[in-house]
Amino acid sequence: MPEPTKKEETPNGQPEESVAPDSNGALPLPEISLEVSPPPDKDDDAAASTPSPTPPSEDANSLKKLSIELPNDSIPVSAMGRKDSVWSLGEGQTVEDLDKPIDTPPLSTLLIEKPLSASIAVGADIIFIAKVEAKDLLRKPTVKWFKGKWMDLASKTGKHLQLKETFDRFTKIHTFEMHIIKAKENYGGNYRCEVTYKDKFDSCSFDLEVKEAEQSGSQSIDIRSAFKRSSEGQDDAGELDFSGLLKHREHKQEEVPEVDVWEILKNARPDEYEKIAFTYGITDLRGLLKRLKKTKKEEKKSEAFAKKLESAYQVDKGGKIRFVVDLADPTVELKWYKNGQEIRPTPKYIFEHKGTQRIMVINNCTMNDDAAYSVAAGDEKCATELFVKELPVKIVKNIEPVKTTVNERIELECEVSEEGAQVKWMKNGVEVPTGVRSRYRVKCEGTKHFLVIDDASKEDTGTYSIMATGGTSEARVQVDLKPLKILQDLQDVTVMLGQPLKLHCEIYPGNVPGRWYRNGQLIQPNDRINILHRAKNHRLEIEASSLHDSGDYTFVPEGYSQSLSAKIHIIDPPKVYLENLNFPDNTVTIVAGNKLRLEIPISGEPAPRVVWMKGERVILDSGHRVHAETYGDQTSLTIEVTEREDTGNYKIVLQNEAGEATASVRVKVVDIPDPPDAPLVPVVGGDWCSMTWEPPLYDGGSPILGYFVERKKKQSSRWMRLNFDLIKETTFEPKKMIEGVPYEVRIFAVNAIGVSKPSEPSKAFVPLAVTSEPTMLVVDDVTDNTVTMKWRPPDTIGAAGLDGYLVEYCIEGTDEWVAANKELTEKTKYTITGLPTGVKILARVKAINAAGASSPRTIQHSILVKEVIEPPKIRIPRHLKQTYTRKVGEAVNIVVPFLGKPRPKVSWLKAGQPIDPSHVSIRNTDCDSIIFIRKAERSHSGKFEMTVQVENHVDTAIIDIQIVDLPGPPQTVTIEEVWGGNVALDWSPPKDSGNAPITGYTIQKADKRTMEWYTCIEHYHRTCITINELVVGNEYFFRIYSENMCGLSECATQTKNSALIVKEGLQMKTPEYTDRDFKEAPKFTQPLINTFAVAGYNATLNCSVRANPRPKVIWMKNKITIIDDPRYRMFSNQGVCTLEIRKPNPYDGGMYTCKATNDLGEAQVDCKLEVKGGFTFSELMQRGVPLHLIDKYMNETKTDEPEK
Repeated sequence: MPEPTKKEETPNGQPEESVAPDSNGALPLPEISLEVSPPPDKDDDAAASTPSPTPPSEDANSLKKLSIELPNDSIPVSAMGRKDSVWSLGEGQTVEDLDKPIDTPPLSTLLIEKPLSASIAVGADIIFIAKVEAKDLLRKPTVKWFKGKWMDLASKTGKHLQLKETFDRFTKIHTFEMHIIKAKENYGGNYRCEVTYKDKFDSCSFDLEVKEAEQSGSQSIDIRSAFKRSSEGQDDAGELDFSGLLKHREHKQEEVPEVDVWEILKNARPDEYEKIAFTYGITDLRGLLKRLKKTKKEEKKSEAFAKKLESAYQVDKGGKIRFVVDLADPTVELKWYKNGQEIRPTPKYIFEHKGTQRIMVINNCTMNDDAAYSVAAGDEKCATELFVKELPVKIVKNIEPVKTTVNERIELECEVSEEGAQVKWMKNGVEVPTGVRSRYRVKCEGTKHFLVIDDASKEDTGTYSIMATGGTSEARVQVDLKPLKILQDLQDVTVMLGQPLKLHCEIYPGNVPGRWYRNGQLIQPNDRINILHRAKNHRLEIEASSLHDSGDYTFVPEGYSQSLSAKIHIIDPPKVYLENLNFPDNTVTIVAGNKLRLEIPISGEPAPRVVWMKGERVILDSGHRVHAETYGDQTSLTIEVTEREDTGNYKIVLQNEAGEATASVRVKVVDIPDPPDAPLVPVVGGDWCSMTWEPPLYDGGSPILGYFVERKKKQSSRWMRLNFDLIKETTFEPKKMIEGVPYEVRIFAVNAIGVSKPSEPSKAFVPLAVTSEPTMLVVDDVTDNTVTMKWRPPDTIGAAGLDGYLVEYCIEGTDEWVAANKELTEKTKYTITGLPTGVKILARVKAINAAGASSPRTIQHSILVKEVIEPPKIRIPRHLKQTYTRKVGEAVNIVVPFLGKPRPKVSWLKAGQPIDPSHVSIRNTDCDSIIFIRKAERSHSGKFEMTVQVENHVDTAIIDIQIVDLPGPPQTVTIEEVWGGNVALDWSPPKDSGNAPITGYTIQKADKRTMEWYTCIEHYHRTCITINELVVGNEYFFRIYSENMCGLSECATQTKNSALIVKEGLQMKTPEYTDRDFKEAPKFTQPLINTFAVAGYNATLNCSVRANPRPKVIWMKNKITIIDDPRYRMFSNQGVCTLEIRKPNPYDGGMYTCKATNDLGEAQVDCKLEVKGGFTFSELMQRGVPLHLIDKYMNETKTDEPEK
């Protein structure tokens, strides 16, 4: 019985599982990639042209598809019951586990050259090449070739398929080749190359098209011969075609069957396909199913099952599987069978009910569970098959390489992933014999397997490997002869040139002869070389060594692979020959900027290591400007462009094994001096200054001869030289400068080589002069301890300006002037404080600027520090001389200034009583008094008396404050008389006048039916009135408001009775009027006018429109409607339309349109707005104006300027 088709693992270790049912509820026909693709038809061509997906690209949440390359013809469901014809594999895990994600390794690119798709003719050869760069790889990557999705071609190699691999050590590239020899028609299809290295993975797909020759005429096909596989002994064994797949075989013909096998298969159940195929000798079940698929059969609808079992399920060994059916009738009794035997509930078999679903769970699946299962519901059955996948045995611990000697015991150990696994031991690709008489013993301890060789021989050297179903492991075993015993090895020797050389070694056994080699060449004894052998001792002696005697010496005992080696060095001390320089005292002088090259002969063996040093710094041969070179018997120092820093002693150090030699050379580089430091300007006059400086730190190797001085204005870039003869000193006084202009100076140093670079400019200084003395110094005020002085600014200030004034005073009788103000004051008035009472002082003022203090201005007479009494005087403002009136709730703020010295005492009274500070706030200063009321009330009205007192002197003033409010309504309103259309009214004044005289009354009337009030007359001064022109037949009420300076009273007094206008026997005939249609389409009676606006000031556009009904008004700028823009405000009142533009800028200029629309039509008017006073580019960018609008605005501005 053929083994059922099982799932194979992808390179990432995840199995490809079965397909899910399609949208109709039926299982789709998946595609299985066979070892040899059949001749493609239309559907197969489309499937073959699709490249193979990358292994880890499956979604973890969806059921994976197992591709079966079969035609897309429908196949009966009944034909899905056999192991040989499995198209879809069931769930290998529980439904809950399907949602768990599948870990997929990260993809990486390993292939640098991928095989390409190709097309060949039948019988031709082709090579596919894949290359992998091994630059970052520690070992060879693993490469697999596949046909279809998972057919590994490594096991199909033969005369038609060969796999080769090479490695280029120079380019570090692995090359893998697949050779297809004498291709056949069925070799075409999709191929895949996969490369793995540790956690890295890469793959590529390619297609092979084999063009077949046309065949004329159809041949009769025997079903039993068409679906037989080729045997292993035939010529085509090892080819890619292993199934035949409906191709006609020209081997030994079978007898034509007398029965119609197709009819038997059509009428048989799927679980009988294998038995029928075995009975009639059919072995190619896949091809049989592909042919049988084309025969359509109607599927009978099940009455017991709403959803049957899938055709097949697959689960890993040790896993759990669920069989689920959905019953049409939940009351039907259900039985489960395994290979025809009923299954009873056990811990291994668990039955579950969920609604109409019946579930059987098999736990811990073993190989015994690989069987046919069925479920019976009444008279109906549905069957499926379970495939238990036995996981491949993997190598857990690889074989370790062994290196030993003969007669030793060798034990190779390997550990696999499963106990009791079957493995195979190989030596050099051939299975190791493990019989009773064999030298090899094999043992197994759990998961560990051992191969033991008790007495190793040299013939046991080779490559040993172990093969398991999930991988192989190999290691190298090396068996060598026992090593020679070396009693004394050769020693490396270093000999001075001309001294004798001796080499000696001792080996055991002592009777072993040997040969001496130097640098791989055999040494023969001569007059200078003597070779000795005495028992265990071997000697090589050379009388006087020469340079040719240095090298690698080897002594090789005969019959042994071992050898003794030593290195001989012939050395000679190094020497330096400075006498060839021809420089006095070995000193080289050179001007900066020139190239210097010193070449000095040297000698020594081996060639000495030469080091040039300047101080502690080593000069390298890789330097750019300064570098040292050594070649042959000469060393050199090169300075491409000499600089002053190159001055100094250069030391040459020669070293080799024979000794060391040193020499010294002095290099002197002369140059222009360094620039001096920036000069200092300590003293500045009106048109001159004094400057000093220090000599430069480095004189360039030559004495300083003198200095040049230059001067320039700070804003200028032109320097002017002030001396043409060198200045020997380090001081100088420039003259003839302009006062108030900032200057800078700089210095040049000069030696015999040339002029230095200029120094840094001095700090900018300004020639300035002090101001003239202040003028008109007088005494402004005197108290008991202060004196206030006043003065006028100086007549002449100068370019330095005026920073402030310094006030000083001196007590009469002393010469000590004391500064009154610590900081300068800019005002021309200052109060000297802290003076003792009764003393006399003198005062003076100085004007200060950047040039210093001016001459002082001193007061002519002494000042007595004692305050003078001034009687008080109240200066009432003009508006307070009348009654000060404010409304209730308003603030009252009254300021009354006064005079008097010393500081007067101020007091306030109201009606002879002190003022309550909680209602009225009073604040007094030296010169005024303030009354403040936050919210005035009528109680605050009255006369306020202010008193100012200085000692015995008193001054008073009265301020009248009146707080007014709205009046009350009139007290009573009566109707005195009614006649005709007239009514006489009379009323009395209000009880509360609001603290202000009544200025008038407002009379209103209302019809009794509507009670809508209309004003008859306003500002009426009398308390009686006659209302005429009343409508006859109406009944009226009247009400009256009183009025003062604050306004109308809050309420009115209404008449208690109404006045009825009686008809006097007249009948009024109401004329008939026809209503006029006032509807009208919009029409602008006043258009918009072109306007010029100033940037930053609000601008308005006005127009008027007439329309009925009221139109909808829309404003537009450049044909774009203005909507919700805070910079625009739109008004419409009585047909006048206004657009206000807030603080316009040039961007707001353009064509503005006002559009009016109603049901009868529309109308619009336009105008142009230009904004004057534009903005700069940066201002427009800060305001967020788009770039294209800024560019347009700048171009329009440039165009307008020439026109203006």
